[in-house]
Amino acid sequence: MLKMERTTFCRRLCTVLFFTNCVSGNYPKAQNVSWLSINFKTLLMWDPKPFNYSYTVEYSVVGQIREWNQHCIRTMETECDLSNVLTDLKATYSADVLSEPLHRVNSDLTDFPHTSSEGFTPYQDTLIGRPEFKIEVSKDKRKITLYVEDPPIALFNEQNKLKTMRDVFADELQYKVTFGKATSTGKKTRISASSEIELDRRDIDPGVSYCFNVQAYIPSRSTDKQLGELSQTQCSPGANKSFFEEFGIGVIAGFILLVITIIVVAIVVTVVCCQRTRKAHTSGKEGVPLRSV
Repeated sequence: MLKMERTTFCRRLCTVLFFTNCVSGNYPKAQNVSWLSINFKTLLMWDPKPFNYSYTVEYSVVGQIREWNQHCIRTMETECDLSNVLTDLKATYSADVLSEPLHRVNSDLTDFPHTSSEGFTPYQDTLIGRPEFKIEVSKDKRKITLYVEDPPIALFNEQNKLKTMRDVFADELQYKVTFGKATSTGKKTRISASSEIELDRRDIDPGVSYCFNVQAYIPSRSTDKQLGELSQTQCSPGANKSFFEEFGIGVIAGFILLVITIIVVAIVVTVVCCQRTRKAHTSGKEGVPLRSV
């Protein structure tokens, strides 16, 4: 009897003073729920790391029935890879992260604490990673061609091969090229709808080394998501220059003038030293008395 009264008292005290904690079952809500997506590799992420509870992720196209990812049910992780289940790339998805008991642990709660994500549309929101490209200079040095590899994505085609950005965006995928002379800080830009980008005398000076950066560009997106990551910088080789082209007439003239000046100074110093030596020698002779005859 005493035990029942004590239990009743504790429940009432919990109801009055700690109602929220009791309902949540000491399962904190997930915090900072957000999407991280690069090249359609899409993770749902959150905090904090659980210790005596777990997380379950539910997701769906906005307005449709929730589904579960089998790898994100009562997990101790703080991320869930949803890349392979967000199959409609132009649909907008939302997700809930539920705080639940550990695996094989029961709870009296029927409505677990949860936190919802913002909407996510893969086609519009995934970040496009940095592309790789190769540089080819024509034999006459008048044309430079960039061969850009369309970035692969984390999705497979019917032949079980990785798709590329071109497979998804088709003609919407363009590339922005930023380039300038290797010896200058000035920059130019060029937009190309093709993965093969030619630069000729309208863009470059023949035989000059240029440095390039490339990034994906999708004009149909919102302004802050149109550009992908910037590639690593690559530079084209320059033509072999003559001695005069390499250093310039002014530098060479200055060098010659310096050499002439040094020679003249050396000659003057030598002449002065010789004269002083001769005078000293003559003065020495005059100071010596004549021998008696």
